[in-house]
Amino acid sequence: MRKLIPVTVAAMLLGSAASAQNLVYCSEGSPEGFDPALYTSGTTFDASSRNVYDRLVQFKHGETEIEPGLAESWEVSEDGLEYTFKLREGVKFHTTEFFTPTRDLNADDVIFSFTRQGDAESEYHAMTPAASYEYFNSMSMPDLITSIEKVDDLTVKFTLSRPEAPMLANLAMSFASIMSKEYADQLIEAGTPEQFNQQPVGTGPFKFLAYQKDAVIRYTRNDEYWREPAAIENLIFAITPDASVRYQKLQAGECHVMPYPNPADLEAMRENPDINVVSREGLNVGYMAYNTQMPPFDNPEVRKALNMAIDKQAIVDAIFQGAGAVAKNPIPPTMWSYNDAIEDDPYDPEAAKAALEGAGVTDLSMKIWAMPVQRPYNPNARRMAEMIQADFSEIGVNAEIVSYEWGEYLERSKAEDRDGAVLLGWTGDNGDPDNFLAVLLGCDAVGDANRAQWCNEDFDGIIKQAKEESDQAERTRLYEEAQVIFKDQAPWATIAHSVVNEPISTKVQGYKIDPFGGHVFYGVSLTE
Repeated sequence: MRKLIPVTVAAMLLGSAASAQNLVYCSEGSPEGFDPALYTSGTTFDASSRNVYDRLVQFKHGETEIEPGLAESWEVSEDGLEYTFKLREGVKFHTTEFFTPTRDLNADDVIFSFTRQGDAESEYHAMTPAASYEYFNSMSMPDLITSIEKVDDLTVKFTLSRPEAPMLANLAMSFASIMSKEYADQLIEAGTPEQFNQQPVGTGPFKFLAYQKDAVIRYTRNDEYWREPAAIENLIFAITPDASVRYQKLQAGECHVMPYPNPADLEAMRENPDINVVSREGLNVGYMAYNTQMPPFDNPEVRKALNMAIDKQAIVDAIFQGAGAVAKNPIPPTMWSYNDAIEDDPYDPEAAKAALEGAGVTDLSMKIWAMPVQRPYNPNARRMAEMIQADFSEIGVNAEIVSYEWGEYLERSKAEDRDGAVLLGWTGDNGDPDNFLAVLLGCDAVGDANRAQWCNEDFDGIIKQAKEESDQAERTRLYEEAQVIFKDQAPWATIAHSVVNEPISTKVQGYKIDPFGGHVFYGVSLTE
């Protein structure tokens, strides 16, 4: 990503954080951009949707419950096919150095925010070169939404092709952020549409000011926010990829909140009187996705053999150090419909070797992709890859570890002819099993979020049936059945679920761990 706005005084920005309501967040990486409809990375959502934008509905702070957002109310038709939203009156888009809105939020902005993702013929669809609406597509939105109509300036109606049980939760997700059509039109007229992804304009609690790649992002408070303005006056993302350096900055008072600590540092953090370590069981899973379209990984017997060669408990002990548990299913045990009756593939190298030979695979060489960043579901992907590499060598499999810059890693790993197996993971975005099983493993997500490129008709039929079912007990039964198919077909090696730890300065008040893995600074304040 290129530099967006010259920032010549990054040090000054950080220095100014000493004043009371300037909060510095030592983030783990650079965002891929500032248009959340284009990406799935939490790093990007933190920098864009979670602090700059709003959605029609939203999750309560630190919870999974839905509450009104830009829509103050809504009605759902009896057949579940029509959702009519009443928008708040007088909601302001950000006034910045690069955009001055002439009107408030209205139905045109809502229609624009969704149709630009689904209509490939729209002039708004390709404002960013090679734009890909991964989340919109992976959630089958092009087939689901048949129309979005403007009833009047403050009323908009979605018509669906089928009932969609998690529809409201889906609309609270980052990809559904509401953006300014007027701003998009201004950029197109100026011949600079790509700035839509570089200089964001939202309705959220913080306004974007400046960005210097790999260094700093600066925001200021939106004093015209439709809710009470944020207590934080200036929000600064000090981009600090190394977890040890983030910890040093936290100790030195150079940042107030840091994500993804090294597990080995947690004990010392808890003993530091200036640091609070807040914790929460994560709604996540870390996994390794085979490419099920490429031989020999197109054979489930090969995938299951490799899974039996991985000592997952040793990985959890070494890498998560007490803050994680071995995963056997693609959804976390804290999520409804988790099928605890499923038995995990046993760690058995001899059986794995025999199964591999039985499948006719000998002298296998493969690649293991190791993420370059820490994530809540994987605090040290390189070390995890090395341990899997050693396990595979025990059964005669030669594995080469590869990695790429984070944005490139995410993009390359989507390729349907990608080689080897890729380490990744997921933190739920809406508290619904569909957000894991359909987004990561559904046929519509192949080539996007489905990194295993796995399309199993039986599995896909069940999760699509579950989406249309309004009875949660029946949905639970269907998702439990889907997990049985997943385990039998093994498109992933499920590795771990983690506990999320967030070290914060004792000066920080009101901070809550987001159950969806985000970092939200509305509702947060600082003491002197």
